[in-house]
Amino acid sequence: MTTSHLNGHVSGEGGGDEELKGGQQHREMAVDCPGELGGRTLPLRRSAQLERIRQHQEDLRRRREEEGRHLDLNASLRLRKLSQNPHVGIDNPTFLQDTCISQHSALSSQTTLLELEELVLSLKHVRGCLSDQQSQNDIELVLALLNKADFQAALKIHNAVATSMNRPSPPYPQTLEALHLTRDVRSLIQSIQNKEGLELQGLLSDIHVQSLLLAHDSIAEREMQLEPLPAEGETLTQWGGETVKIVRIEKARDIPLGATVRNEMDSVVISRIVRGGAAERSGLLSEGDEILEINGIEIRGKDVNQVSDILAEMHGLLTFVLIPSSQSKAPPVKETVIHVKAHFDYDPSDDPYVPCRELGLCFQKGDILHIISQSDPNWWQASRDGDEDNQPLAGLVPGKSFQQQREAMKQNIEEDKGSEKPGKLLCVKKTKKKRKKILYRDIERVTDLDTEEILTYEEMALYHQPANRKRPIALIGPASCGQAELRQRLLSYQPERFAGAVPHTTRSRREGEVSSRDYHFVSRQTFEAELAAGKLIESGEFEKNLYGTSTDSVRQVINTGKICVLCLHTQALKVLRSSDLKPYIIFIAPPSQERLRALLSKDSKNPKPDELRDIIEKAREMEQTCGHLFDVIIVNQDLDKAYSELLRVINKLDTEPQWVPCSWLR
Repeated sequence: MTTSHLNGHVSGEGGGDEELKGGQQHREMAVDCPGELGGRTLPLRRSAQLERIRQHQEDLRRRREEEGRHLDLNASLRLRKLSQNPHVGIDNPTFLQDTCISQHSALSSQTTLLELEELVLSLKHVRGCLSDQQSQNDIELVLALLNKADFQAALKIHNAVATSMNRPSPPYPQTLEALHLTRDVRSLIQSIQNKEGLELQGLLSDIHVQSLLLAHDSIAEREMQLEPLPAEGETLTQWGGETVKIVRIEKARDIPLGATVRNEMDSVVISRIVRGGAAERSGLLSEGDEILEINGIEIRGKDVNQVSDILAEMHGLLTFVLIPSSQSKAPPVKETVIHVKAHFDYDPSDDPYVPCRELGLCFQKGDILHIISQSDPNWWQASRDGDEDNQPLAGLVPGKSFQQQREAMKQNIEEDKGSEKPGKLLCVKKTKKKRKKILYRDIERVTDLDTEEILTYEEMALYHQPANRKRPIALIGPASCGQAELRQRLLSYQPERFAGAVPHTTRSRREGEVSSRDYHFVSRQTFEAELAAGKLIESGEFEKNLYGTSTDSVRQVINTGKICVLCLHTQALKVLRSSDLKPYIIFIAPPSQERLRALLSKDSKNPKPDELRDIIEKAREMEQTCGHLFDVIIVNQDLDKAYSELLRVINKLDTEPQWVPCSWLR
């Protein structure tokens, strides 16, 4: 896929204007995709290598003065990461339709083994449930087909093929001296007289084990019939001052190599080394190296699609003939892994600017990403929290500043479109906050003020709450979703563990009320002073009296060793999160419309369809605007089940560390 750019300044490779000089385009292709066909290829002999190298040097002289141009390709066979998140709580079909579709597609792609006996029993059971004679006759015809020898033979073939296709390929031999190595190990452990050493000595001395290793070495010798080559990483200096390097890298069939290439005229150049792949672990390939040959196959003159197809059919020991990059290779810098929480959804299949679409990493709002490399400021290399074992190869995600800039550009383009043709009546939803309209010709001119309003990533760290300082629990959700009832259950069922914050008010104390137990009774002047100082999490006015909850009231509950439980509006989250209270925010979401009607009917309410739709729409709006602040979402399909799930989530805070913003720990 040829990548486009914004106003001529944003390229898919993320390299800026230097990669798009003269309007030329650049394509990048992953060459790390495993293939299902082809056997192991053997390295070329040195004489043939050197002859081809001489030919390459002649070609280099002719094109040395030519200016290369970049051509971006977005293709490889790398498996895309699943975009689904593990959901906590009860699934809400209204909120999770796309997820269900994705899961169904994944399940339907698996190969199924057909069991004849189960199928026959199922059909007989169906026949017994049918009263229609014609349907029973149809079942009899199917049963007769299943009992035929030809059909059963075909079924056995199907199952054998399905089993074979799902079986992983055998590993490539690592050595042909396994038996010799065991003898070395036995000599080393002769002096060890503990239980483990004696057990290992006996195991390696067993005649059956030695026979097995001897058979292994015989097979490995045939698999690894290789002519001696230069040592890994050895370079050969040739004519014209050019240096040619021959390297060997082991590539498994089912594990990507971890590199992408691009075309520069008729040359194929390594464009990117991806963290976690065999190329990065070997340390033998570098960005900017030109690939001349792979296992004797000439690469120069081929486009990146052809190179990807060639690599897809190769596995085992690969021999690369390279012209090293002309840039001086700096010593590798060990980057510190940072952890961020995504504040937006990202799907590389919908992003025309990602350098290599199949290397793009899908994620959703709220996912924790481990940023492994920021060497390219526009395209970071990352993995999702929890996916490291399943997918060791890093994926590409937009860098923070790059994402802010292009979102700001997109917003300004939309504003420009909205301001065009004033004679037409435009039905648009007005936003509460008026953004300052700024016109700019390119993305480089986006100001810091604009990008600060755009949510991208928030740096996170693991935090384990102390036993004597519990995090406050904030329940968020639209009206009639049960957050108030859940809070009341916590306070009533476990008063020794949970407590509510004592609110502030400006009204006079009534008979029987106790100050600091029922309310903190303060003057209007004091209340407004605390509001101006940002000490009130939320506030409001009722019958000309002011009411509010202060951070000091929450802190008083925490100091007693109890968990403070709050029911808040989304507007209160900004003050709460900017305090030192480290809140744990739980969103109580509504179920489907029919289920919501049944729940409200239990409380003697008879909501209208419009009211139900308004509740669900309000929940969607809250999740859209504040979902990046939620720690967990609980769908209230049943109050008892929701309460049990709420307790389970709260109990995890005592046993498992949680991701919190790094700013909270500074």
